Amino acid sequence: MADVAAVPVPRSTGLAPTVLGGIGRVVEHHWRWYRRNWRATAVSTVLQPLLFLLAFGVGFGALVGSGPNAAAATGGVPYLVWLAPALLAMSAAQSAAFESTYPVLSGFKWQRIYLAMAAGPLTGAQIGLGVLGWIGLKMLGAGAVYVLVIAAFGGVTGPGIVVSLLAAVLTGLAVSSLVAAFSATVENEGTAFSALFRFVVIPMTLFSGTFFPVDRLPAVIRPLAWVSPLWHGTEIARGAALGTWRLLPTLGHLAVLLALLVLGATLVARLFTRRLAA
Repeated sequence: MADVAAVPVPRSTGLAPTVLGGIGRVVEHHWRWYRRNWRATAVSTVLQPLLFLLAFGVGFGALVGSGPNAAAATGGVPYLVWLAPALLAMSAAQSAAFESTYPVLSGFKWQRIYLAMAAGPLTGAQIGLGVLGWIGLKMLGAGAVYVLVIAAFGGVTGPGIVVSLLAAVLTGLAVSSLVAAFSATVENEGTAFSALFRFVVIPMTLFSGTFFPVDRLPAVIRPLAWVSPLWHGTEIARGAALGTWRLLPTLGHLAVLLALLVLGATLVARLFTRRLAA
């Protein structure tokens, strides 16, 4: 019987990975799955934002006049150009919210991927932060595609859109961290996620200055927009794309998003650890 060439088998070092190494392994797991199944998420990550762009930027935008009222609302630029960076931030926030609900609960309850990871050398904190890292990379890739689509429709006027993309990813991560922390506490889906989307995500989408300036809202409602992470992300993204940002307000918006991200990431690390240890 002919000798069969020996196939080298990787051996475990017996050492637990570093914090970044563990997070990287979680990201690698999601990437390996995604590169084989990306078509299943193409609608939510690319096609849905494109439909928003066509419906509001091109369709509704054609109805927005060029009179003094319209010019005051959009800063004198076409509505599509004014809307495009905000849609970039909005699509990142919506995608982040979805990716942090049912997929996270599935990792705990249905597919139990997180339990399998925790059975190895990975900690709950590494798993949770790895999930956030993957969501951030996914939003960056989908956002880059979306920027190309926006440019094809004439919605890009300068290199500032690159900063808008980074602001959109930061916005999505801030939303994702808080939602993922909430999802780690959900035992039975029931109406928890439906209520989250109905009473938090959808109002945040509509009243964060995406489709019209916040100062057009009734004064009593404006504070609700000011606490929305999407409003802060929209202000940075729009200011970068149009070249209208001011230093102090931009630093304020950035500080709020970073604070929300740190808070959410801390909660994710703790709640993932607690649930996986139960």
